[in-house]
Amino acid sequence: MKKLQILAIDTCTESCSAALMVGDEIIADSKVAPREHAKLVLPMAKSLLAQAGLSLSQLDAIAFGRGPGSFTGVRIGTATAQGLAFGADLPLLAMSTLQALARQGYRLSDIPQQLVAIDARMNEIYLGSFCHHQGDFVPQQPERVCPPEQWRDVVDESKDYYATGSGWLAYADKLAPMPNHVVHHDIDLFPLAEDMAYLSQFAWQRGEAVDAADAQPVYLRDTVTWQKLPGR
Repeated sequence: MKKLQILAIDTCTESCSAALMVGDEIIADSKVAPREHAKLVLPMAKSLLAQAGLSLSQLDAIAFGRGPGSFTGVRIGTATAQGLAFGADLPLLAMSTLQALARQGYRLSDIPQQLVAIDARMNEIYLGSFCHHQGDFVPQQPERVCPPEQWRDVVDESKDYYATGSGWLAYADKLAPMPNHVVHHDIDLFPLAEDMAYLSQFAWQRGEAVDAADAQPVYLRDTVTWQKLPGR
């Protein structure tokens, strides 16, 4: 696999994070700071580039958290990534927040099957099921937004799962009791750009890099429409 240089940013949830992957090394920064993402994410990214002695133009691509997550956070991250990519003439890699959480859960648990739920408000969760395969995390079902009680629809009861994400905490009363094959831990984790940076190399190999103007967020709720940057 080619040794890539990729900057990743994520503002989709309460956590704002940035990470820089240079070959096999990743440096990262993150802060749980709701409503401060717009002022934090660019300084984080610039600081990481300065630490590595790199400019944007030396990168292969920029990865960003494309959702699902907070509508405002998803828009901030997408627009920020587009602005950086346009300025440096770089492609973008749109990364799933649910997949990033799956990788984080695997790092903590070493359990291949990861069950991720992010609080979607309005009595719903963003839900994803992933399986570790040669470093990547393969979705086992399409990502969805659904009532918390429907989480059982995406699991195979013959396998053990590791559950993580804010959805499990927000709707604990509706999700309990958890069956024995689901290890229910680390429910207060947020997606991190360092996991997106790592996973972006697989997205790159699959040919998923797109022009900045074509990058799209994912809300999962059909009622939200994304508007690209003016003039793009």
